[in-house]
Amino acid sequence: MDAYSRTVVDVAERVLPSVASLRVSGPRGQGAGSASVITADGILLTSAHVVVGARTATASFSDGTQREAEVVGRDPLSDLAVLRADGPVPPALVLGDAAGLRVGQLVVALGNPLGLAGSVTAGIVSALGRSLPTRAGRVIDEVIQTDAALNPGNSGGVLADGSGRMVGVNTAVAGIGLGLAVPINATTRGIIDTLMTHGRVRRAWLGIAGVQVPLAPPVAARVGSPTGLQVAGVSPNSPAAEAGLHAGDIVVELDRQLVVTTTAVQRLMVEDAIDRPIEITVWRNGALVDVIAVPRELPGD
Repeated sequence: MDAYSRTVVDVAERVLPSVASLRVSGPRGQGAGSASVITADGILLTSAHVVVGARTATASFSDGTQREAEVVGRDPLSDLAVLRADGPVPPALVLGDAAGLRVGQLVVALGNPLGLAGSVTAGIVSALGRSLPTRAGRVIDEVIQTDAALNPGNSGGVLADGSGRMVGVNTAVAGIGLGLAVPINATTRGIIDTLMTHGRVRRAWLGIAGVQVPLAPPVAARVGSPTGLQVAGVSPNSPAAEAGLHAGDIVVELDRQLVVTTTAVQRLMVEDAIDRPIEITVWRNGALVDVIAVPRELPGD
C-alpha cells in the first residue's frame, strides 16, 4: 500500500467511528445529513441547515449505536449547530486548526452522502479564504475549498487533515470537483462553545449595505487605506439610519478600525458591539465626518 493510501485508510479508521448519519424531521419534512462527536459527554457538531426547524434528530453510528439527539443550538450565520445525544456515543474527535492548512494539502471528507453511510473521499485543499453566502444574508469567512467529492448528505460531516484532526465541517457542494467546508478555527470554536453554553450566538446589527470602492490618492493617504466601503443602502429605522448615515457615504473606519468591505463590518458586529456607542468615520462631500451609531441585536431566525 502506498503512502497516500495508508494515510487515507488511517484517517478513515480513526474518524469514521465518530461520524454519525443524521435523520431529521421538521416542518420541511424528512431530511438527512451527517454529524460528528466533539465532546466525551455526547455533543455532536453538524451544519445549521441540516437541522433547520428541528428539535431532535436520530444519530446512527457505524458500530450500530443509535441515539436520539436534541438540538442544543444552531447559528445560521456560521452554518453550525450542536446537538446532545441522549446516551453514550463513540469517542470524540480531535479538533484541529484550519488556520494551519496550506493549499495542496491532503484532506479527507467523511460523512453520509446520498444515504450511503460511512463514505470517505479524499482530495486536496484547493483554496483558502473563500466566502460562502448563507440563507441568512451574511457570508461565512475563511471557508475551505476542496476537490474531495461531496454530495447531498455530506453536510455536517467531517473534513479531516492527514493526521485525522477535524479541520472543517462540510457544508456545501458548489459544483463538480468543488466542495466547501466551514473551518474549525479560533472564531468557530468560540461559536461552538457559545452554542453549547447558551444555545445561540448574539450579534450586532448596523443596517448598511455597501461596496468596496477606490479612494482618491489624497484621501487614501489621510485614512491609510486605498479603498473604503461606499454605502449603497441604509435600512429604515436602523442604527445606521439613526446615526445619519446615507447612501453615498464612504465608510473608512468603524470603532477605530479600518473597514473596506461589508465582511469587515460584519466581523466587528459581535456581541460586544450590541447597545454600545461606536464611532464611524466616513468620507462625505469632500471631508471626513464622524458619526456615532449604537448597534442593536440582530434578531434570530
